[in-house]
Amino acid sequence: MSEPTARPKAKSRRRGPRVRKIPQRTCVACRQARPKRELIRLVRTPDGVEIDATGKKAGRGAYLCRYRQCWDAGLGRRSLDHALKAQITTENREALARFAAQLPPTPPPEG
Repeated sequence: MSEPTARPKAKSRRRGPRVRKIPQRTCVACRQARPKRELIRLVRTPDGVEIDATGKKAGRGAYLCRYRQCWDAGLGRRSLDHALKAQITTENREALARFAAQLPPTPPPEG
C-alpha cells in the first residue's frame, strides 16, 4: 500500500490590517450609492415616518442624502412614499420639510 503524500501547508495570504467593508446605501431621491453614514435614514413606524438618527430603529427604512435638493425631490416625487411602502401624511410631510429646510441646499463642489 502506498502512503498518502503530504501536502505542503498553504501560506497565509493576509498581510497587514484587515480592510473593513463600508456598508453602502442608495438615496431614494438621487439614486446615488453612498456610505451609510453619509445618509439620513427615515423609518416607517405605526405612528408615521420618523428620522432615525441611530440607524437602528425597527421598521421599514429608506435613506436620503444630507442635502435639501434630495429631500425636496424625495418628498415631491413621492419616491419616499414608494420606498417606505406607505403614504406619508400631510403632518409628517410638513415635519420632514421643516427638517429639510435646515440642511444645506446642494453638495459642495468637488475640487
